[in-house]
Amino acid sequence: MTNSLHPETLALHAGYRADPSTGSVAVPIYQTTAYQFESTEQASNLFNLSELGNIYSRIMHPTSDILEKRMSTIEGGVAALCVSSGQSASAFSIQNLAESGDNIVCSTDIYGGTWNLFNNTLRQQGIEVRFVDPIDPSNFLKATDEKTRAYYAETLPNPKLRVFPISEVSSIGRKHGIPLIIDNTAAPLLCRPFDHGAAIVIYSLTKYIGGHGTSVGGMIIDGGNFDWEENPNRQPLLNRPDQSYHGAVWSEAAKPLGPIAYILKARVTLLRDLGSTISPFNAFQIIQGLETLALRMDKHSQNAQAVADFLSKNSKVSNVIYPSLQNGENLKRAQKYLNGGYSGLLGFELSAGKEAGKKFIDSLELLYHVANIGDARSLAIHPASTTHSQLDSAEQLAAGVTPGYIRLSVGIENIADILYDISNALDKI
Repeated sequence: MTNSLHPETLALHAGYRADPSTGSVAVPIYQTTAYQFESTEQASNLFNLSELGNIYSRIMHPTSDILEKRMSTIEGGVAALCVSSGQSASAFSIQNLAESGDNIVCSTDIYGGTWNLFNNTLRQQGIEVRFVDPIDPSNFLKATDEKTRAYYAETLPNPKLRVFPISEVSSIGRKHGIPLIIDNTAAPLLCRPFDHGAAIVIYSLTKYIGGHGTSVGGMIIDGGNFDWEENPNRQPLLNRPDQSYHGAVWSEAAKPLGPIAYILKARVTLLRDLGSTISPFNAFQIIQGLETLALRMDKHSQNAQAVADFLSKNSKVSNVIYPSLQNGENLKRAQKYLNGGYSGLLGFELSAGKEAGKKFIDSLELLYHVANIGDARSLAIHPASTTHSQLDSAEQLAAGVTPGYIRLSVGIENIADILYDISNALDKI
């Protein structure tokens, strides 16, 4: 399948045409754990990585393979790895490059769960995460030393919704042999991070890609655009013998298979050993969502813009957080990196504070009160008491969460119905 096709076409066709044995046009659910080898020679080739294929479903299976090919083609990458959740994708993306004693530099503007993963769990594993304000890209360089293995950020982080300066930070990193890892969960199709210099893109497939709140999954996509050998001291895990895989040097071992050293190592070491495997059924469900992603992202963005405009005129709302309503450098970055819309996420602050926020949530009748984003349905939540509750008050404020802050994930319902429900809930405050 050619990369020249448009994303909405690739979402339906890339990586799969029909099942060779049955002719099935729909991607099957390959519900199996193991695979018959053609011969002892072929089995040996698979295990020593002279060819790629199915061995055991913990490492890969045909359903996830199709999803990986489809997503990597859409993003303009060379290979991808499905995992069981977005959190697994975040963790693996770092663990693939950093070990105890190393560090990464991360934007302060990230999802609360990721912040907790980085600041606590990875720290317990000996990996330091240094948080810097992305408003000034040079902050990443200031926090860099000889042990820095990666930069990490989100394209469109909630709750601040300040678009990250991808090209600016990636340029800094590449001068020093440091790849930029971008979580593009909130902006699929709207932003193509590889076009702006990112080396690795990750997703929580649970959100907009799946789109229907049915299945948890994550993905790591290798752009194939980063020279891991150029500075071997900067990237030791890809340039020294790996004793977990009979001394393979990944930057060398991957060459016969293509520029996939990063994703190959993640698959045959981290996924093999930690077992964060997506199920065939969840991969199938997420493929169904992917097929309509382009249609949904248009509608999500249109509806969210209408909601943002409505809220900005309401006297009970002190501030509306949405990319198109920002100003200065934040607006310039939104216009630079987002194409065709500003996604379905928005936030707003109620003048009356925490109790007003709780009353608003409890008064909604159409919008769901759930801890998710990117659903076809409209969702609402109070982050200070839920998604960001692991943070103390100072950390919440640093993340952009105030006591009266409400996060909306605007769905694809008729906009009149969405606005009516929001208006009715505001009237009850």
